Amino acid sequence: MKYELTFLLNEKEELKNLKELIALQKGKILKEEDWGEKTLSYPIKRNGKAHFYNYILEIEKSSVPELRKKLNFNEKLLRYLLLVSE
Repeated sequence: MKYELTFLLNEKEELKNLKELIALQKGKILKEEDWGEKTLSYPIKRNGKAHFYNYILEIEKSSVPELRKKLNFNEKLLRYLLLVSE
């Protein structure tokens, strides 16, 4: 299935780890977008700015709960949204 993952990072170096995490869950990134650094409306984990990214993923439905669990434990990931994409 295709999913859309939008997330906020405060460190660009964490991108490599996220790509490895997706690969470990047998997922494939079909499209990557870097929306750039933006000022946040309110601080998240004491950060006033964050780098916004958007990925279109292809991943098995059975792997999604494990991916969400690992994303939740990632301290460097400020926020994420994982949606089913058409």
